Amino acid sequence: MEEEIKTLKQEINAIKERNKKVEINKAWETSWCRQIVICVLTYIVVLFYSYLIARTSSIFLSSLVPVIGFTLSTLSLKFVRKIWEKHRK
Repeated sequence: MEEEIKTLKQEINAIKERNKKVEINKAWETSWCRQIVICVLTYIVVLFYSYLIARTSSIFLSSLVPVIGFTLSTLSLKFVRKIWEKHRK
């Protein structure tokens, strides 16, 4: 009986920890910080890339803009998220 209670307590604690992570993930996904960082990084990438290909009107090069912007924003968001989590607490 005692072992079952101990197991149940461990399971409850594991669920509580998972719920904390889910809450933080949800808060991050809907945060203004994340949205602004994505917008700013995408703008910078588009500006820089447009400058580089200003003399080229290739649809293939132009199509890389959203891909590069998205990729850079997702790569750098891990760093921004860590800072956001520190200031959120």
